[in-house]
Amino acid sequence: MVAVRNIVLLLLCITVVAPIVLYTDRLGTFEPPSNKQEFVEDVTAFAFSAADSSHLNLLPQETSTTVKEPVRVVYTEEDSTNRRDFTPGLQLVKSREHLSARVLSTTTDEDQTKKENPIKLVTDGIRQGNQVGGSLDKGGTGENVNGEAAIDVDDNDGKLATSTSVSTQDPKIKEQATEASRKVNQKGSRLSETNKHNDQTPSDYRVKQLKDQLIQAKVFLSLPVVKSNPHLTRELRLRVKDITRTLGDASKDSDLPRNANERMKAMEQTLMKGKQAQDDCAAVVKKLRAMLHSTEEQLHILKKQTLFLTQLTAKTLPKGLHCLPLRLTTEYHNMNSSQQQFPNQENLEDPQLYHYAIFSDNILATTVVVNSTVSNAKDPSKHVFHVVTDRLNYAAMRMWFLVNPPGKATIQVQNIEDFTWLNSSYSPVLKQLGSQSMIDYYFKAHRATSDSNLKFRNPKYLSILNHLRFYLPEIFPKLDKVLFVDDDIVVQKDLTDLWSIDLKGNVNGAVETCGESFHRFDRYLNFSHPLIAKNFDPHACGWAYGMNIFDLVQWKRQKITEVYHNWQHLNRDRQLWKLGTLPPGLITFWKRTFPLNRSWHVLGLGYNPNVDQKDIEQSAVVHYNGNMKPWLEISIPKFRSYWTKYVDYNHVYLRECNINP
Repeated sequence: MVAVRNIVLLLLCITVVAPIVLYTDRLGTFEPPSNKQEFVEDVTAFAFSAADSSHLNLLPQETSTTVKEPVRVVYTEEDSTNRRDFTPGLQLVKSREHLSARVLSTTTDEDQTKKENPIKLVTDGIRQGNQVGGSLDKGGTGENVNGEAAIDVDDNDGKLATSTSVSTQDPKIKEQATEASRKVNQKGSRLSETNKHNDQTPSDYRVKQLKDQLIQAKVFLSLPVVKSNPHLTRELRLRVKDITRTLGDASKDSDLPRNANERMKAMEQTLMKGKQAQDDCAAVVKKLRAMLHSTEEQLHILKKQTLFLTQLTAKTLPKGLHCLPLRLTTEYHNMNSSQQQFPNQENLEDPQLYHYAIFSDNILATTVVVNSTVSNAKDPSKHVFHVVTDRLNYAAMRMWFLVNPPGKATIQVQNIEDFTWLNSSYSPVLKQLGSQSMIDYYFKAHRATSDSNLKFRNPKYLSILNHLRFYLPEIFPKLDKVLFVDDDIVVQKDLTDLWSIDLKGNVNGAVETCGESFHRFDRYLNFSHPLIAKNFDPHACGWAYGMNIFDLVQWKRQKITEVYHNWQHLNRDRQLWKLGTLPPGLITFWKRTFPLNRSWHVLGLGYNPNVDQKDIEQSAVVHYNGNMKPWLEISIPKFRSYWTKYVDYNHVYLRECNINP
């Protein structure tokens, strides 16, 4: 009997004690949220007493003053994520500490949209089965805290108990609540900003999506699995047609038709069928690589075509500019000879005046150079413009300036054919330009054996007008200084100070262009040739033609024209440099060029859309060097206005030739 009794008692002890031990161990393994300590510190200053608490509903109220107050933890937005995983009334029992959740609510203006903060509240699931909710308004200031409810978990018996609301009359409590609310508001504000940033989708977002769908559909159509499914193939082709029609020429979402979203969804459903039908990822990757390779080849071809068409456009004269000289030539020959003379011809050889040399066959471009210079001159009567053009444009150029004289300034228009001294026996470049090999190089490129780069095949290099800059003393024998300007520049300031610059014995005054690596000597000259490598520095700074002040006295003294002729003889087979005037200019004026301040001359408006606006505004001369000339449709739009403001598009001749801005 004793043995039986002992066994029964032992089993009874095991039955009673074992669950308690196991349950206690289980509670010991519970870990509160990782960031609990932060909130414990916020609430430790709260003062509570037993007198402030109402009677517990499930257990008798202990009246002893030695009873330790439960530890209260205030959960905010940071803990909401962790607490979502706890089911009401179960996980709370696992905590060893008295957890309390404070529900903070703030008020805002009525017009302000209220958004619920995802804070999951602790619920009294055992006794009531109801969820006590609370909201946190992100727009509030956190100063008004009300409706506080606390739910305690007793460590000793695992039973839930509801305590009274925490009084907010204590200044410390208010301060703690305000601080907690402020932190939540800051986080909410950051979250709002992030959401706002994500909402700013690109203007071509849907267009890109549609294009991506087209690519996916074309890949599926090329797969054998899809080809073997006639229904899916037919559906894909139909969707491709719909998407292609929807896209059209759209470049942004606003260009798409109203049914674009419907077609996008329909295509997405069809693509899902295609994904389900095929499971060979290797075939998809192979097809995508083939498409990428094909696209790269097409891009290369299109780049070559673009380069060719750009060069062709730059060489082609617009219809309006072709009409203008014809119209002016007719008018010129209908005039009396007495009406064909310019005034103030006595100023043409006066070295005390400011002389400009312009060599051009473009009437409108020359007009802009003259008009812009006169408009910005302090005393236009002291400026003299010497225009030299070819035989075809001579009458038209004279007629234009007879009808549109440059105010008080003096102008002269000359025909290059009248320079009898300029012939092939005197000028080696003139002899080369007339050779059969040179003609073949320009007009029969497939027979040429030299570089096929289109840049070096521009027929403008065949014009002797382009090489007249090397014969300034012969053209102006009685002048001391001449400012050479290209016809693709615009003058924005008075230029008379250029004549007073001391060139320190140099012949050429120019703005250097060595700010970029491709404007150094090795980009223009062939340094693999020993003659070039021996005489020049490949890293020397280049300089710009377009606005150059030339000292003709030093030119004659240093025999610059002879130097130019010698190098042209050496380059008759084009082995020293390609065609053009800048390479021989760099050689001819090597160590004879004085660097001007960069503010005198800004380049790049004919090819570089990133020219600094400040540099343009501060520059005395802006230069449209490059293919995108301001009188062509391919010009850079934002730079065009600097040129067009000096053209009177209401002029009768311009209207008749349909020349518009």
